Amino acid sequence: VQSIEYDCDIAKVSIVGVGMKSHSGVASIAFKALAKENINIMMIGTSEIKISMIVNIKYAELAVRTLHDVYALDK
Repeated sequence: VQSIEYDCDIAKVSIVGVGMKSHSGVASIAFKALAKENINIMMIGTSEIKISMIVNIKYAELAVRTLHDVYALDK
């Protein structure tokens, strides 16, 4: 390897739950909520039970709070 590039200014925010297998629209809700807050998603990774998004680190806390609110995780 001649060169390795990295970015310290990113964060991974994930939504995890086995219910995603049977509920459609989970990703759409997350993407719309983050877009409403003007949070750019740089990269998306998915599995059967998880959606992970890479965002700028300065928006990481806002992204987590936004997703927490949109999925009503405090109830």
